[in-house]
Amino acid sequence: MIISLASGKGGTGKTTVAVNLALSLSNRHVQLLDCDVEEPNSHLFLNPVIQETKSAYTLVPTVNYELCDFCGKCALACEYNALVVVPKQEVMVFPGLCHGCGLCSLVCPRSAISEQPREIGVIKKGTSGDGSIALVYGLLNIGEIMATPLIDQVKAEIDPAKTVIIDVPPGTACPVIAAVQGSDYCILVTEPTPFGLYDLTLAVAVLRVLKLPFGVVINKAGVGDRKVYEYCAAERIPILLEIPHDKRIARSYSEGVLFIKELPEWRERFAALMGRIEEEYER
Repeated sequence: MIISLASGKGGTGKTTVAVNLALSLSNRHVQLLDCDVEEPNSHLFLNPVIQETKSAYTLVPTVNYELCDFCGKCALACEYNALVVVPKQEVMVFPGLCHGCGLCSLVCPRSAISEQPREIGVIKKGTSGDGSIALVYGLLNIGEIMATPLIDQVKAEIDPAKTVIIDVPPGTACPVIAAVQGSDYCILVTEPTPFGLYDLTLAVAVLRVLKLPFGVVINKAGVGDRKVYEYCAAERIPILLEIPHDKRIARSYSEGVLFIKELPEWRERFAALMGRIEEEYER
């Protein structure tokens, strides 16, 4: 089963839920994928032993000017405006805009375009310090503007024999869609504040377009107001778990310690969360 953890808003505790849930499933084989490749931080809580680090690449076009006649068909075909043809002078390639789809090379009538790999980041694979969780995370190079190609390559490491938990980037843009697609269930982590509610509604709209089953975990319960609860009730969205606004939890997070280690009663609650997810998924 593949479970993704998303949040329309950053800083809601998505990673906290992901790593605590993963560590609570000691009776299963668990793989945690951190697809928040611009700022991965799941590994900070797991003290992993990294067994493999490999570069991640995307393909970008290069032009053979001995063949190119500057017809411009490559630029017309590229919906990302990654190529601009200056008549009889140059084909300008903007690697940061290129999605590596290869369409420009396919439409070139003179086979003047080929694709060359360009490094965009690294993928690290290992296991948590206690050996219970297989961890994969990507780290995007500074200056790269597209996270999606790296997210796709991190997800290519999914082990279907394991219970897979995906830590999704915040927001509702392309990286989020790339990370949640293919999941069996999505947990939306939010907080009971006006900001939390606004971003939750955006995330819900995305998941409904994608037709993914989902439920909500409310973090920092006790702060803010009841609007998130009222919204979930009106939209018939199940609230799977509430995590209280507790100084002990906040202190554990700031010290890089999973709070189920400080508050062991929460291990059972996260394990029960998994049972609730399976019930919701089978409906």
